[in-house]
Amino acid sequence: NKKEQIVGWYATSMDGSLIVDSSSLIHDFYAQECEDPIHLVVDTALTDSTVGVKAYVSTPLVIADEDFANMFHQVKVEMVSSEPERICIDRMLKGQDAPFTSSEALSSLGHELQSLEGSMQRLLGMIEGASDYVDKVVSGEEKADNETGRRIADTLASVPRIRPEVFDKIFNDNLQDLLMVSYLSSLTKSQLAIAERLNAAM
Repeated sequence: NKKEQIVGWYATSMDGSLIVDSSSLIHDFYAQECEDPIHLVVDTALTDSTVGVKAYVSTPLVIADEDFANMFHQVKVEMVSSEPERICIDRMLKGQDAPFTSSEALSSLGHELQSLEGSMQRLLGMIEGASDYVDKVVSGEEKADNETGRRIADTLASVPRIRPEVFDKIFNDNLQDLLMVSYLSSLTKSQLAIAERLNAAM
């Protein structure tokens, strides 16, 4: 694609190895395609329930006026993701029974109600954390941070003002819809299974 511009290359790691023997050779190749290429290393084992991404730039190690090797220096990385990407990564992290040990490992998707319960528990934990921070600032136990205060204020401002009884009704209606969809899905699977057995018997 002529509209895209090469800025570097990436590699994945399952065992925590960041720079390997072939890194210098590959980096030299991309140095011919762009100026000061960036080398990204992605931890595909998803250890510590996070996606580890590290970036490196390279400077040549010169000995006797000749380039002897490349020295990789880590640089700061800031990850930006869209909402669908964030949800997908979250499911990859939360869906593993144990840390991934191979590239063929898969995450399992839980039941809809389990996902809803997990989301509500994480939301409750974040609310309790924010409430605890505000209480400590008010009591003087912790120094106030303007940026954190603005983020909390923006978050509260984005929450629609709904009376508790109206919110309960909306939530219960949506929950009933979710249960109905789950029931119809299970019923459809059962009917398909019965139809396949009948066709096989005939």
